[in-house]
Amino acid sequence: MLTSTIEFTVPTAENVTITYDALTVDLSDGRSITVPLAWYPRLINATKAELDNWRLVGKGYGIHWEDIDEDVSIEGLLLGKPSGESQTSFKKWLLSRACQSA
Repeated sequence: MLTSTIEFTVPTAENVTITYDALTVDLSDGRSITVPLAWYPRLINATKAELDNWRLVGKGYGIHWEDIDEDVSIEGLLLGKPSGESQTSFKKWLLSRACQSA
């Protein structure tokens, strides 16, 4: 059986832009990748201030939103992987937000 291996070098993130329906990441190799914000339930339920409070982590291989405890990897974006958070975890997070604002 013959197998081949494809080398895959993940570029780093350089900038992040968030609109009401999309997450766009500018990459170090000159590309930009845009994915639906709906892929990340915490992002779609965040306030503008929370969305604007992001930072690059892991030398640019990930993005972290401190206020909503959300992490997105560049590799995951490139592979087309939406959030892997369980519905139970997400519902618990939503409930904690509702309790904080009450």
